[in-house]
Amino acid sequence: MATLLVTHHACIDHDTGDLHPENSDRLRAIMRVLEAEDFMMLHREEAPHATREQLMRVHPLSYIERVMDAVPHDGHHHIDGDTVLSPESGEAALRAAGAVCTAVDAVCKGEVRNAFCPVRPPGHHAEREMAMGFCVFNNAAIGAYHARAEHGLKRVAVIDWDVHHGNGTQHIFWDDPDMFYASTHQFPQWPNSGAPAETGAHDNIVNVPLPVRSGGDEFRQAMSDEILPRLREFDPDLIIISCGFDAHASDPMAYLLFQVQDFVWATKELMAIADDCCEGRVVSVLEGGYDIRALAGCTVAHVRALMGL
Repeated sequence: MATLLVTHHACIDHDTGDLHPENSDRLRAIMRVLEAEDFMMLHREEAPHATREQLMRVHPLSYIERVMDAVPHDGHHHIDGDTVLSPESGEAALRAAGAVCTAVDAVCKGEVRNAFCPVRPPGHHAEREMAMGFCVFNNAAIGAYHARAEHGLKRVAVIDWDVHHGNGTQHIFWDDPDMFYASTHQFPQWPNSGAPAETGAHDNIVNVPLPVRSGGDEFRQAMSDEILPRLREFDPDLIIISCGFDAHASDPMAYLLFQVQDFVWATKELMAIADDCCEGRVVSVLEGGYDIRALAGCTVAHVRALMGL
């Protein structure tokens, strides 16, 4: 079965300013490399707006309205120290969350095997009532709860290999025994969460912090020894990947030393578990990755792995 690509040009129009690391050039580079011949077989859909109902499964209405009211008519507006809104950002944030819900629909209906959502703003730092770390709505969590509400899935897992800990997803899943969150991330590193002792109210959180200058060997060991066995034990009905590529050795935002093949290996390992547990259902959503060349190269390899190439 095919792989689905879901995004929208509005996600490029989200303008954070020339010097902001999470800028439009990231998505331009991704979309450029995904026009190569290898990717002609991708199914492609434009992301719709997430509905208020979809957003409210994760974020209260008061927060959603506060975000949308903060979108400026011109210029830029900071909603926290790192998170910038421009006139197009509300549209982009709605399309980013909508992309993941659309991908979940297609995967759960059996229309495609898996999906990749190259969208921005990213999501994994967004808590229920707080934007932070470039993130506005928590796209992965919205997709997870959409799968439960609309497709009757009970157990959804989010696996996060971004170099920064996904404090928002952990916060949202903390009290829910049927949601599983696992993360590898550099520690110490902002946002200074994700210690091994943070295990959730129902032992449904797995954090494996990696020391500075950890590379692929350490990443693969963390996945193989701690995260993948717990994921199999959880027996998910759907796997969502919070797919950041800022743990790559070339990335300027942190100090891990992953290479492209490490992300390929992890993608294939998660696909194998999905094949065993949930009919191959995987949805991958872009998070970080700030070296444009490394981001493009990792994306190519990740999508090729999803396609089985």
